[in-house]
Amino acid sequence: MSTALTLANFPLVPQSASSLEAYIAAANRYPILSEEEEKRLARKFRDEGDLEAARLLVLSHLRLVIAVARNYLGYGLPHADLIQEGNIGLMKAVKRFDPDRGVRLVSFAIHWIKAEIHEFILRNWRLVKVATTKAQRKLFFNLRSLKASLAQDAEGESHLGTLSVEEVRKVAAELGVKPEEVVEMETRLSGADVSLEPVSDEEDENFAPIAYLAADASFDPVSQLERKERDDLIETGLAAALDRLDPRSRDIVRRRWLAEEGKAATLHELAAEYGVSAERIRQIEAKAMRKMRGMLEARL
Repeated sequence: MSTALTLANFPLVPQSASSLEAYIAAANRYPILSEEEEKRLARKFRDEGDLEAARLLVLSHLRLVIAVARNYLGYGLPHADLIQEGNIGLMKAVKRFDPDRGVRLVSFAIHWIKAEIHEFILRNWRLVKVATTKAQRKLFFNLRSLKASLAQDAEGESHLGTLSVEEVRKVAAELGVKPEEVVEMETRLSGADVSLEPVSDEEDENFAPIAYLAADASFDPVSQLERKERDDLIETGLAAALDRLDPRSRDIVRRRWLAEEGKAATLHELAAEYGVSAERIRQIEAKAMRKMRGMLEARL
């Protein structure tokens, strides 16, 4: 390819492509670079920071992204979104590409393209991320294909359902993961997102998660705030009410009702201390409690 290659030699992608097909058609019109031209442009970008050279490298490999993204259509995500994420990976690859290592950009870029597409799928395939560890990611992107290869029984007839114990062992050995990780991922993949609230039929309302996962009303923020304010008011009012009692009544109430658990004084103990009958202590206590209750109700 001529060393005079510039952006002008490339057809431009329409600024507002009317469809994905139009974008793919435009991307496929970009010429494929020769190894010499690829190295020249890569060195120019690396050594001189020439953005036009980087742009030519990206544009000439858009068809690669389209081809890779097509392999992930089975995850139910839009092809255009997969291509967009793959293009991000391609740009990262161009930024890190070293033309002097003897590797073509197409081989180097595939890793980055797949990595971005994988991350996009994991973020968007389910509301809850299904794979976080390295083993889980490996299983997520390979388990279904391995299950398909095991789907033929000894007679050549396909079978459905979960993996058998022997199949689990084969998949674990193939991917270098633990058998229990295979079982866990198969369970995750077989599940589905469930709407918290009923989406259509009112008869299903009682069976929607909102019906049995709703928090107790007493734990909502408003109830908690009201309860805290009430407790603070009672604590403050209790102290004020105690201060309004005479010393003997205050001492009786504190030792009978405000002492540590298991250390409350009995009527007979207080009667012996004050030199009166237990009935008299009970009367003093009852009168003090009525007085305090009235003061607390007035504050509330």
